[in-house]
Formats: sequence, C-alpha cells, structure tokens
Amino acid sequence: MDDDAVFHALADASRRLLLDRLRRKNGQTLAALCEGLDMTRQAVAKHLAILENANLVATKRQGREKLHFINVVPINAIAERWMAKFDQPRLRALSNLKRALEGDDHE
Repeated sequence: MDDDAVFHALADASRRLLLDRLRRKNGQTLAALCEGLDMTRQAVAKHLAILENANLVATKRQGREKLHFINVVPINAIAERWMAKFDQPRLRALSNLKRALEGDDHE
C-alpha cells in the first residue's frame, strides 16, 4: 500500500466528498456521482482516478457503465498504523478528562 497516495487522495475535500457519497451508496456511476455537485464531469473523473490510484475506489464494468465502489481497507490500515503509535490508555484517560471538564462548563 502506498501511504503517500492515500494521504494525497484524502487531502482534497472534493475527493473526501466523493468517498462520503460512495459510503452512503456504493456502486455508483460517474453520472450519478456528478449529480448535484458543483464540479464538471471531467473534474469528478479526475478525482475518481486519483482515488482509484490510491486504492480507495475500485471499479467494475457493468455493460456500458463503470460502477465505483469505496475500498475502506487502506483507510483502516493507516488508522491502525498511526493509532498504534500512541499509548491508547493514556489517550483514553485524557479524552475522558476532557469530556468531564467540558461537561462541567455546560452545567
């Protein structure tokens, strides 16, 4: 897996939006993904190619159409790799403390 390609792909808000749309409804065509977006068809196709290059999107031909599917494996692998570098019990304790302190502010 190429971490740099994944980070590059995820760095763009438009690509994250496309991934969110695929997460909500997997297996969409280019035309379906373009609906309601303020991007040209060519821009969406370019973003999808970058996502595909990073292995975040897989495609399947169905007749004349090309369906796009989200692949969460690279995202999960990066999350596990980077999260493992931190001491989870200490982070959990800090998170709990933060929530407790913020809760006191709202009372």
